[in-house]
Amino acid sequence: MASTSRTRRGRGRGRGSGSSSLPPPPSTLPLIIEEFFIVVCEDPLVKKELPKKFADYLDGQEPAKVYLRAADCGPRLWTVEVLFDGQGRMYLDKGWEKFAIAHGVDFGWFLHFKYEGDDVLTVKVFDGTMCRRYYYSDDEDTDDESDDDVKPCIHPL
Repeated sequence: MASTSRTRRGRGRGRGSGSSSLPPPPSTLPLIIEEFFIVVCEDPLVKKELPKKFADYLDGQEPAKVYLRAADCGPRLWTVEVLFDGQGRMYLDKGWEKFAIAHGVDFGWFLHFKYEGDDVLTVKVFDGTMCRRYYYSDDEDTDDESDDDVKPCIHPL
């Protein structure tokens, strides 16, 4: 007759010292803020507040402007002035409206930002259906657009 108090190995959560394959607890992982998102909950053309943790990440290196690049929309960079309010909040300000118009940003949309360094943020745009919008540009000029000309990026249907 087999013993019913047999020790089984390799099953369950275990409490032995062999648990070194577990990842470290979140509090010991380094905090790297290079990706974040915002949801457009107000007028899509007014300045947009970026997450406080991202503003804190840039503490001491606050840029006067950033360059937005729509993911998969060519090399075009959109110059957007940055506003810091003295309370630790950071906003995309002058120039944001042109980017939003060119990409058709609307209420309820989800914008994913990735900080590429050198004040460049790559933006992925998700519409109200939570599906990503892919853009392409027929503009060969990679510099920022003139103040009176906003050429929309084209969204293939």
